[in-house]
Amino acid sequence: MENGYFTEEHEFFRESFREFLQKEVVPHIEKWEKTGSIERFIWTKFGEMGYFGLNYPEAYGGLDLDIFYTVIFLEELQKINSGGFAAAIWAHAYLAMTHLNKEGDESIKQKYLVPSITGEKIGCLCITEPFGGSDVAGMRTTATKNDDHYIINGSKTFITNGVYSDYLIVAAKTDPTSKHTGMSLFILDREMPGITATKLDKLGWKASDTGEIAFDNVKVPLKNLMGEEGKGFPYIMQHFALERLIMGINAHARAEYAVDYTIQYMSQRKAFGTTIDKLQALRHKIADMAGQVEMCKEFNYSIAKRLGQGGYVVKEASMSKLLSTKMADEVIYDALQLLGGYGYMEEYPMARLLRDSRLGPIGGGTSEILREIIAKIIIDKKTYKPIT
Repeated sequence: MENGYFTEEHEFFRESFREFLQKEVVPHIEKWEKTGSIERFIWTKFGEMGYFGLNYPEAYGGLDLDIFYTVIFLEELQKINSGGFAAAIWAHAYLAMTHLNKEGDESIKQKYLVPSITGEKIGCLCITEPFGGSDVAGMRTTATKNDDHYIINGSKTFITNGVYSDYLIVAAKTDPTSKHTGMSLFILDREMPGITATKLDKLGWKASDTGEIAFDNVKVPLKNLMGEEGKGFPYIMQHFALERLIMGINAHARAEYAVDYTIQYMSQRKAFGTTIDKLQALRHKIADMAGQVEMCKEFNYSIAKRLGQGGYVVKEASMSKLLSTKMADEVIYDALQLLGGYGYMEEYPMARLLRDSRLGPIGGGTSEILREIIAKIIIDKKTYKPIT
């Protein structure tokens, strides 16, 4: 048991999932990093193993396990050195599928959640817009009701799985005159006429298909509305805590991977007649790095425990993402430095790790936005209430 959070069963799962990744995923990572496309077979393999259903109801094919299975799942995905692959997997499992499970009615769950758990369907969540960024309430995409359907017009950008996914969960304004109460959520099939996607070229996360998506008079049946009309904004807000914690966990995990790799490298690299892990300046740098990782990891575990018990952790999850992603960038930067010239070489993991990590303080709400949210909570005493 580690820190009182993980049982023996958790650790068995960690070991088996780690073996799965090494056998089924790692041999293909370099190819997917180059092509920017993850082959469909791996999605069905994840589904066959039950990995997409860890925390979803058994009624839909899930395993209904506690949150620390999800923590392990996220941590191990960060340790195969492909932030893009990891992002594609967790964006499907915890962004798109969370909304299916929470806001989808029974017919939507049967049509989309069940095959999402088996890996037959891949989903994406479409919120961010070209002119909106972190300003969710300021979105311009509209959904106009017309008899038995809605007509959706607008665009989204920076959407993970935005090109190759099978369905899209789209936030749009059903009442453009209202800022917070006029937004709704819809589920769209990829083949609906009027949907086009353009693949974006990124600094990192090369394996994932990040897209810009345009909606041109897309006709969407009324039954594809998720939850209640006009409640899209609070639906999105209440799930942001999970997304931010996920990104905090991702950050401490990739930083831990960087430290572990650097220690191994230093134990083999020789200079001045000894391995460089014996040089005090470098040893003390590792001590600082490991301490930062451990602080964030323990904080994130405590938040995960509270979230798993039903706690509302907007403040803490926002802090997790803010602090953990900043820490990861700094630790990975220092790790690359400790590898010297080899850290700058593509055949070593740090170059890619540094690029992939840099999205942490940007995606899912920028650090600047998070600071303002945290300031509102601790200075202005603002509360963000969950939907009841």
